[in-house]
Amino acid sequence: MKNNLKVATLILTTIALAACGGENDKPKAGLITLHDDTSTYDKNFIDGFKAACKKMGYNPVINTNVPESAKCTEAAVNMAEAGCKFVFADSFDHEDYLFEASKSYKDVEFAHATGTKAHTLKADNFHNAFASIYEGRYLAGVAAGLKLKSMPAGTSHKIGYVGAFTYAEVISGFTSYYLGVKSVVEDVTMDVKFTGSWYDETAERNAAETLIEGGCSIISQHADSWGAPTACETANVPNITYNGSTEERCPNTYVISSKIDWSVYFEYALGQIKENKKIDTDWSAGLGSALDNGAVALGKPGKKAAAEGTEAELNKVAAKLRDGSLKVFDCSKFTVDGKHLTSYMADVDTDKDFTPDTEAIKKSGDTYYFAESEFRSAPYFNIQIDGINYLNTAF
Repeated sequence: MKNNLKVATLILTTIALAACGGENDKPKAGLITLHDDTSTYDKNFIDGFKAACKKMGYNPVINTNVPESAKCTEAAVNMAEAGCKFVFADSFDHEDYLFEASKSYKDVEFAHATGTKAHTLKADNFHNAFASIYEGRYLAGVAAGLKLKSMPAGTSHKIGYVGAFTYAEVISGFTSYYLGVKSVVEDVTMDVKFTGSWYDETAERNAAETLIEGGCSIISQHADSWGAPTACETANVPNITYNGSTEERCPNTYVISSKIDWSVYFEYALGQIKENKKIDTDWSAGLGSALDNGAVALGKPGKKAAAEGTEAELNKVAAKLRDGSLKVFDCSKFTVDGKHLTSYMADVDTDKDFTPDTEAIKKSGDTYYFAESEFRSAPYFNIQIDGINYLNTAF
């Protein structure tokens, strides 16, 4: 009888706590990811989402391994039906499917990363978000340049890059990285090997091995598995990573990492919803007051592989990026077919034919520069510059 009373008391207490405001009373927010946390890309979103939900008082609802298909629409609808006030999807080709769900749930805010269409769709409850990660990539390139400069005399000044697709997002990332390296080592060249997949550990490892066998002294990547970092660790070749540090598993070769800290956006969007304020149609942000506290963030330099003085130099360069005295895509710092650009029409208002529609070269003082992220949040730099060699293409 005593045990029954205890159970009854526990049930009544639980009900009373819920009625007074427990976890179930918190608003819900949903996250849809292409893969799970075995992907460095998706893990970065998942970690940022959980942190932001905890800070802002939301219950996170996370659906992983959702393909870029009608399954995304289904997942988004289920989240809206479950009471989520915010639904976010993290992969490029989720966008159309997420937008389809947004049409039927006008009281729910839908947002998407690396998307390109929110500013032309002009739906009040559909948004795109990204960050000026090209600044972080450039800084990671500076760290790679310092490493290359510190390596023994006779080290090849050819570096390698494992890319996913021949998309503007990838091209913008590796070009800004290359320009960072070039700011330290002027005669550097870079080979790029594309895998045709955002996540394929075997293809990424094989691509890195091909680049290493081809004489590349340092490897970086825009690909989401451990393939390239582990290939570098095995071959003892320095590696610059994306979306998080690999130092724990690759201590001898990890130099530095850059990433978008998605908790910054999630905190912003969830806060806007709580205060009944509008979320930006196209949100973008950059470096914070320190290397590790903005929407664009860098990890600490590797204890074993980074060159001496790396962090101090990165702080100096970051200060110039913050005050605008340094432009990552300064046209005087690169050429296309031997010429400096003074004009380039970019595909900003994306259509099915990817028609160039916006003059992307701007002038600041005497400097012409490509105005990445100034017309929409997602990257649109898709120019193949001199010094970067594509070993293949993968659209």
